[in-house]
Amino acid sequence: MKSQELLLRIEAGKRAVLAQTALMHRDFGQVKSEWKYDGTRVTASDVAISEEIFRELGAQFDDDYFSEELTMTEEPIPLAKRFAWVLDPIDGTNNYATGIPYCAISLALLENGMPVYGIVYDMARKSLIHGGPGFGVWDGEHAAHVRATPPDAHSMIGFHSPYDRAFAHHASTLVENFKIRGLGSSTLHLAYVAVGLLEGTVDHNVRIWDIAAAVPLVWAAGGEVQFLNGEQFPMKVFNLKMDRIQFIAGNAAMCAKLRAVLKV
Repeated sequence: MKSQELLLRIEAGKRAVLAQTALMHRDFGQVKSEWKYDGTRVTASDVAISEEIFRELGAQFDDDYFSEELTMTEEPIPLAKRFAWVLDPIDGTNNYATGIPYCAISLALLENGMPVYGIVYDMARKSLIHGGPGFGVWDGEHAAHVRATPPDAHSMIGFHSPYDRAFAHHASTLVENFKIRGLGSSTLHLAYVAVGLLEGTVDHNVRIWDIAAAVPLVWAAGGEVQFLNGEQFPMKVFNLKMDRIQFIAGNAAMCAKLRAVLKV
């Protein structure tokens, strides 16, 4: 049974994200940016989108709210409420600031620490991708699914250069076995797996806010997200200094193939 509390939050979350798309498009490629202590980029648009989405949701729901750009402490913050929202206002900020359109607003709704619904605005395709277990996945107005085909040399895999060079050999292995796409947005790599645009993805660089909205999309679309350095859900704390997450995703056959070729 889908609770009324959950359904109300899902509809409010979609409205809140869509309300920020005009600002996102207006400032695309023009907004000034700064570099943070961890080597990631931030713009005034990141902050404005975070503030507006959480202002709208906070007026309606007494929930936990977590955004990389609004969290004022580097200490871990425990989840205290039944429902929590995890926001990456612009995943792919490097792209956004320099005028490359592969970036996304990524909003996750968690219940008792588990992601139950993801809302991703894909700026490049001007499409709202949303869904979660028990709800299915929607790419705009169309129902979507993970590709069911077995992996082969023509399969397209999302991949970013690893932050930790100890994993650099994965790049050559993946190039030898698949076709590679590096979009600059971990959210979109996972969301594109959910809607069947990519067959799989491998990542070593992300933190929880990068993927919290896209993970339930993959689950709901019939795919798997397999974490390689420890399960990430249920989320118990929000920590700006958390370790980077490593994972593979795709249908079951793709995940098995990725594990075999990467030896993980």
